[in-house]
Amino acid sequence: MSEISSDMKERILSILVDNTPGVLGKISGLFSRRGYNIDSMTAGATENEAFSRITVVVRGDDQVLDQIEKQLAKLEDVRSIKVLKHGERVCRELILITIAATDKERPAIIAIADIFRAKIVDVGPDTLMIELTGNQNKLDAFVNLVNGYEIKEMVRTGVTGLSRGARDMFDELED
Repeated sequence: MSEISSDMKERILSILVDNTPGVLGKISGLFSRRGYNIDSMTAGATENEAFSRITVVVRGDDQVLDQIEKQLAKLEDVRSIKVLKHGERVCRELILITIAATDKERPAIIAIADIFRAKIVDVGPDTLMIELTGNQNKLDAFVNLVNGYEIKEMVRTGVTGLSRGARDMFDELED
């Protein structure tokens, strides 16, 4: 991830929304209309099929970040917004990467994958596909190390996360 200037901060928002058609479009549309940039956005089912969780990583100064939260809270389908604070969260991202690998290169690439506890999920005659899960820094470090090889394809899921501890967003709905 690129450098964050001193007045720019990163904020990870965990948004509990009604599991209704078009809800992701409404969330992303809000960002688009207001001219806010999204660094990362993931969405998925929760343990309650009536709700989905959207994790959004945004940057801005305090005023912009507060405004984003206020605007999101106004949306009809949004039930709860939680800021995932550093030290109080567990966040992960997944990367799949296909690397060209000759017979000579294969052992070195596998050694790098092993160091990062990555999994080899597909082997071709001249490629390796690697799966790695971790925080953004870990994935960035891995990509930097394999950058010397020919990366055929790569995809990252974006950040997803939860707050540590027993209290969840459904508890906040009851408050």
